[in-house]
Amino acid sequence: MDILNATEEFDATFCIGQGGQGSVYTVNLPSLGSIAVKRFHSLFANTHCKSFTNEVNALIGIKHRNIVKLFGFCSNAQHSFLVYEYVERGSLFSILSNEIESKNLDWLKRVNIIKGVSFALSYLHQDCSPPIVHRDISSSNVLLDSEYEARVSDFGIAKLLKPDSSNYCTTLAGTYGYVAPELAYTMKVTEMCDVYSFGVLALEIIKGSHLGEYITLLANSSTRDHMQLSDLLDGRLPYPDDRVKEVLVFIINLASSCLVETPKSRPTMHFIAHKLSSMDSRPCTHHR
Repeated sequence: MDILNATEEFDATFCIGQGGQGSVYTVNLPSLGSIAVKRFHSLFANTHCKSFTNEVNALIGIKHRNIVKLFGFCSNAQHSFLVYEYVERGSLFSILSNEIESKNLDWLKRVNIIKGVSFALSYLHQDCSPPIVHRDISSSNVLLDSEYEARVSDFGIAKLLKPDSSNYCTTLAGTYGYVAPELAYTMKVTEMCDVYSFGVLALEIIKGSHLGEYITLLANSSTRDHMQLSDLLDGRLPYPDDRVKEVLVFIINLASSCLVETPKSRPTMHFIAHKLSSMDSRPCTHHR
C-alpha cells in the first residue's frame, strides 16, 4: 500500500505530531503531493471507533476551501488512519503561541482567518444535508495553509443533525474554554454550540490568546461597554489604524453576540458569514 510504503510503515522520522487519539505523519505521494496521515492508536481505534467513523462520515463528500480535504481512509485489524491534504503552517494555536510567528499574523490576515472559519461553519450548518455541527471549534483545530487561509479540521466529535431526532449527546465533549455553557445542563447539540465556540475563537484571534474571564464580561452588553479596546487587542502587533480598528470593533461586537447565554439569541453562522463577507477590510489604495 502506498501510504505504508511512503511512511516506511509509520516510521518516527515522518511523524509531525502526536495527540491522545494518535499520531500525524506527512509524506509526499506522486498522485496527491504532500499529504497528512492521521493514524489512530490501536487502543484508541478499538475503543473509540465512533470518532473515526464520525470524521469519515462528516468529511466524505465535503468540498470547501476552508475545510481540510479528506482524500481517503483505511480501517482494518492492523491500521486505522485518515488521509488528508497537508496544511503547511500547522495549527492557528501554535502560531499564536509563537512570539515570532504571531507577529507575521497581521490584523488583515487575522480578519481573513476569522472570515474563513465563519464561511466553513456556515457551509456545514446551512449547505450540508443533514447539517453538521463540528462541536470542537478551537484554535488547535484550525490549520493555516501557506497563504494563511484557514482550514477547519478534526471532525472526531462532529454530529450530523438528524431532523427526526432530538440530537442529544451522552457525554460533554469539546475543548475547555470553548464549549457552549448550555451543553453542561441540556446536553442538546445544536448549531448554536458552534456559534458560541466561534465567538470565543474570533476574540482569541484578535487578542492573540484565549480571553479567559473576559468572555463572561463580553457576553453581557452592560459590562462589555466598559471594556477598553486595548484590553482585547494583541499587544504584539502595532496598534491598528482607524480603518482596521473599525473592522476589529465590528468583529468584536459580532463575536460578543455569539457568547450570550441564551442559544436562540445568538446569531446564526449564515448571518455572521454574510456580515463578514460584506465588510470591507481591504487597505485603502488612495488617500483622500
